[in-house]
Amino acid sequence: MFYYLFEYINKIFSPPGFDVFRFLTFRSMLSAVTALFLSYYFGPKIIGILKKKQIGEKIKDYGPQSHKSKAGTPTMGGLIVISSVLIPVLLWADVKSAFIIILLSGTLILCGVGFLDDYLKVIKKLPNGLIARYKLLGQVIVGLGVGVAVVLLPEFKNYATETTLPFFKNLNFDFSYLYIPAVIFIITGTSNAVNLTDGLDGLAMGNIIIVMLALAIMSYVTGNVIYSDYLNILYLPQAGELTVFIAAMIGAGLGFLWYNFYPAQVFMGDTGSLALGGAFGIIAILIKKELLIPILGGVFFLETISVIIQRVYFKYTKKKYGEGRRVFRMAPIHHHFELTGWAEPKIVIRFYIIGIILAIISLASFKLR
Repeated sequence: MFYYLFEYINKIFSPPGFDVFRFLTFRSMLSAVTALFLSYYFGPKIIGILKKKQIGEKIKDYGPQSHKSKAGTPTMGGLIVISSVLIPVLLWADVKSAFIIILLSGTLILCGVGFLDDYLKVIKKLPNGLIARYKLLGQVIVGLGVGVAVVLLPEFKNYATETTLPFFKNLNFDFSYLYIPAVIFIITGTSNAVNLTDGLDGLAMGNIIIVMLALAIMSYVTGNVIYSDYLNILYLPQAGELTVFIAAMIGAGLGFLWYNFYPAQVFMGDTGSLALGGAFGIIAILIKKELLIPILGGVFFLETISVIIQRVYFKYTKKKYGEGRRVFRMAPIHHHFELTGWAEPKIVIRFYIIGIILAIISLASFKLR
């Protein structure tokens, strides 16, 4: 809302210095700072409410025994992140932008799905929370909405079903009729991948911040005619507005990480992980960088693949030998390293390092073409 207010003041009165509010970089900075302040402000208050209402994490019996001490830690902390993102976006972004509307709508819907899952698990004491097919339905609805919007809206008319091929110059890939199913798959995959990664204090949030830093740069250059032309990537005139949203997510994430890093005072729960993972997928789709997801989100991809490998191998060996065998001591793979004796902070920091390297590779792909 401040975006329109200052634009109006500048248009009518032209006071010196007010031009600065038109600049994307300045509004993104304000968005990040606002989100950081709000997450620090809301953090203790929401954690206090969660403690008072006894909304604590229930540790699964089949998880690592070292996690038993975390039982009762407040969960649903994703509310801190999402509320700290929503307000700066409404204040500093062009909320009429199709990019912002799509991203904000998808993120909020997935936050709602995650909130319902946490509510059923923690408050209603249903062991499995929201039935898996209903959770999947929410993800599919978001994917379908995003896919249809990209296909139909004029902002994407020249490249509706296309995406950039990493490391290849002047070469795009057209999903054609498979575009909407691909979008559904991507959003479902990224939201579930972040959810799987959210098993150690600060692991998912720290890697989301790393991913968002890279996406902020990608969104900015995609929406800038000079940089996009120089890098030979698809130019989408309004894509830069996503940087304001991403900056808010980085600021909110840093504030949340203050309370979420080891030993965590609060967990984000599905309320946060589904929303943040979905936002990752939606941003990649909107800036046409879908095929970079396995590299940029390599930590999340590795976590997901480890679960798939574990399950497939267990079922195969059980069918063949009558006894299920495992590739990893426990999946997702961060639990495997826990059970080999690595301290939790060591695992988290090393996964951060991997995430940073993969983010650098993703950004380097813009020039290695």
